[in-house]
Amino acid sequence: MQYSNPVAVIGAMMNTQQMYALFERQIIDYHIADSVDAPLQNPFAEGTEEVLLWEKSWVDTVQWHLEDLIRPADVDPVEALRLKRRIDASNQRRTDLVEQIDDRFMARFRQVKPLPEARINTETPAWAIDRLSILALKIYHFGIEAQRGDEQHRQRCQAKLDTLLVQRTDLVHAIDWLLDDLAAGRRVMRLYRQMKMYNDPSLNPMLYGAAPASASTPQ
Repeated sequence: MQYSNPVAVIGAMMNTQQMYALFERQIIDYHIADSVDAPLQNPFAEGTEEVLLWEKSWVDTVQWHLEDLIRPADVDPVEALRLKRRIDASNQRRTDLVEQIDDRFMARFRQVKPLPEARINTETPAWAIDRLSILALKIYHFGIEAQRGDEQHRQRCQAKLDTLLVQRTDLVHAIDWLLDDLAAGRRVMRLYRQMKMYNDPSLNPMLYGAAPASASTPQ
């Protein structure tokens, strides 16, 4: 699928409902091939906000299905290890994309002068949007489950879907309010880069050859 004018579909200053609509469209597109090995088909122009959001949603969708593949009790151990490596790489790419999206928000709000009573937020805009992307996947799959199986299964899944839809409304509003507050100086944006250790050969003792830490020692 290719939009005739990708940037004009949503525009440079997206609101949260538009972001969610993009996530929905990507999830539907992914399920046409429905394969974790299908290549990314990004319809948006390089350098746009949309191209990052589309890839972010695609990474989340592929990882959702990679994690499904690794769950069966009879999965081949060699295949399970291969999938675990892909999931680790996917998690790293997900983090990289979130931070790139936050870089764009930081550039957008850099010139805003905070009000004297301005507060910081518990998460950055992009990490809140990350939650919205995962929520879109949950809603998509619970929508399928609410139409499958016996009546008890459908009712149970519909009840969970109803809760997810309320959560979507609340999260969309909360992100829009956060962006409004940042633009008005009522909130201050700070970036805390993710300090992941497990993929870094200079930080993970199992990769750089140090003696393994005690199982009770947190990373």
